[in-house]
Amino acid sequence: MADTAINRPADNRVALPTGEPSRGRIAMLTADRVEDVEFFYPYYRFVEAGYDVDVITPSGGELTAYRGMGLQQTTALADVDPGDYLMLYVPGGLAPTALRENAAALDFVRAFAVADKPVGLVCHGPQMLVSAGLAEGRRLTSWYEVSSEIEAAGGIWVNEPVVQDGSFFTARKPGDLPAEMHKIMEHLAQR
Repeated sequence: MADTAINRPADNRVALPTGEPSRGRIAMLTADRVEDVEFFYPYYRFVEAGYDVDVITPSGGELTAYRGMGLQQTTALADVDPGDYLMLYVPGGLAPTALRENAAALDFVRAFAVADKPVGLVCHGPQMLVSAGLAEGRRLTSWYEVSSEIEAAGGIWVNEPVVQDGSFFTARKPGDLPAEMHKIMEHLAQR
């Protein structure tokens, strides 16, 4: 009798390492109700490119995405140090609305900005820049409903698929992710 559970990971959505030496660590900061595609597309893309990815949530444990996908285990925000990562990525959906109320999450984002490390955000993700006081004077894009928040915070909202302003990379929606990830990967390769 064959054991069908052999070699089957406990969580079939966890990206397995490529077997190549790591190119460094990426932090993905999110919470429940993250948009599934906006989380998993960059998550798998970073792993495919040889980066180790830590999925960080306010309390650690299980992550449940907006459309029902997710991960069984994430790392608690209190257990990580921004200095250990090459970059930060914040996916959208409803997760940024919850994260922006969390002082530790805002401090985490600020730490990457102060260190001039890349920060990628998509859809509602730029709300984190607004709440962290990092939008003023910056050219950013986002889901259109976030445009007024960016402008009220002194940012310059542009309706383009991908906008890079210094170390910030923003995109509007899931369909912009291939272009955003291409820009991010080019940037990481130059660092």
